[in-house]
This record gives sequence, structure tokens and C-alpha cells, in this order.
Amino acid sequence: MLAEIRGRSQITIPSEIIKRMGISEGDKFEIIEKDGGIFLCPVVVYPKDKLIKIAKMIKNAEPQLNEQQGFDSVEDLFADMGIDIDNV
Repeated sequence: MLAEIRGRSQITIPSEIIKRMGISEGDKFEIIEKDGGIFLCPVVVYPKDKLIKIAKMIKNAEPQLNEQQGFDSVEDLFADMGIDIDNV
């Protein structure tokens, strides 16, 4: 597929690609120039206040991580759930 640069340095991405990737108006992209090529990488941008809230949630959850039971094998995990994987 060919695309042409228009006024104000704009390029139209073909609709087949837009549909296939689920891109919609307002989506953001990181633009990377490498080895003579230009690459568009979709990104998600979160507001700073939301990231701070997520960071606080993670910090508050850390003490509970030490209380989580670990398993030495998949068999032990399933046995803890009452599932005998040898008889499945």
C-alpha cells in the first residue's frame, strides 16, 4: 500500500489497517525513526493522577504478597484446589 504525505506533514493510514488494528480517532502513537524507516507504535497514555492511584494500590497490596502461599509444582497447586491431575 502506498500513502502520500499531504500538507502539514499528514499521512492517511489505509482504512484496512485502521479496521484490522482497531484504531480510532484520538488514539496516540509513538513515532520511531530507525534504519531509514518510520514506525508508528500505538501507545496508551494515562493521566498522572490515575498512575499515582495505581501506584498507591500496588504499594498497599505489597504486604499481602508475603502472605500468599507458593507452590513448588503445578501438581501441588492443583492438589491444593482438590484436583488430582493424574486422574483427569
